[in-house]
Amino acid sequence: MGKHVDPADFRAAMARFPGAVTIVTARAGAERRGVTATAVCSVSAEPPSLLVCLNSKTGTCHAVAETGRFNVNLLAGDGGEVAMRFAGQDGATGEDKFRLGNWYEDDRGVPLLGESIVGLSCNVTESIEAGSHIVFVGEISAITTGEGAALVYEQSRFHRLAPL
Repeated sequence: MGKHVDPADFRAAMARFPGAVTIVTARAGAERRGVTATAVCSVSAEPPSLLVCLNSKTGTCHAVAETGRFNVNLLAGDGGEVAMRFAGQDGATGEDKFRLGNWYEDDRGVPLLGESIVGLSCNVTESIEAGSHIVFVGEISAITTGEGAALVYEQSRFHRLAPL
């Protein structure tokens, strides 16, 4: 076995990896759920699919596991406030998170953010337990697009992308 890695050291190292800021949303019954996530990655172009990693303690994770559906909303560079809201930084939970932003529903009833620069509607094809999280692989059933550059999170700060 290798040397034990301190969780604080791991978090500090991972903070150096820039990540696109997304809101992963789901619906369980009448309740909309959502959480800020940077652990989103493409998997395959054929079929079009991606993965999201969600903390298994969140209501969003439970809703995705229950329904097999989720959406990924890629935030624009000015989306820091909504990102913080869905990260729970202002104390909002559950439905209250959706009071910020222009939310509407896709044809499956799952929330999409009107201001997002990409919205991806996904159906779960696989789920894998990985420590404190569940990795959901989702096949993309619909894509919406908007304008703007993506919001990025690195070193515990938001950044806007700019061309070199």
